[in-house]
Amino acid sequence: MKLFKTGKDGGPKSTVTGHWLVEMKSLFSVVLLRFDDGSRDEFHDHAFGSVNWVLRGKLREEFLGIFGQPVQAVEHRPSWRPVVTPRPTFHRVKSEGTTWVLSFRGPWTRTWNEYDPKTDRFSTLTHGRKVVG
Repeated sequence: MKLFKTGKDGGPKSTVTGHWLVEMKSLFSVVLLRFDDGSRDEFHDHAFGSVNWVLRGKLREEFLGIFGQPVQAVEHRPSWRPVVTPRPTFHRVKSEGTTWVLSFRGPWTRTWNEYDPKTDRFSTLTHGRKVVG
C-alpha cells in the first residue's frame, strides 16, 4: 500500500512521475501524474482500468495497429470530461511538454502486456514489472 508517495509510474524508462495519494492495488488508487515531454516507445495495456482528467498540458494517445505501427491517435487536453481507459486498451501516450493528469484507478489484475516496436516483441508483466511470458 502507498500513501503520499512519489516515484516513477510505468517503470524506469517511463517519462511519467506519479504522486500517489493512495494505492491499494486490490481496491483502487488515486494518483496525480506528471508526464514529461515525450514517451516510452513501448505500447501497453494495463493491470487496471482508470478514469483520468487532463488538468494541464496535452497528451497524444496512440493505439497499436498491425505490424507494430500506430493505427490511430487521439489528443487529450484539459476538459471536464474524463479520459476513460479500460484495462485492455493497448496504447502509448506521448506528452507535448509537461502534462498533469489526475487518475482514479481500479483494482489490479495479476498481469498486463507490453509491445516493443523496436524488437517486435510482446511481453507479459506482473507486479514489479517482472516478465512472466
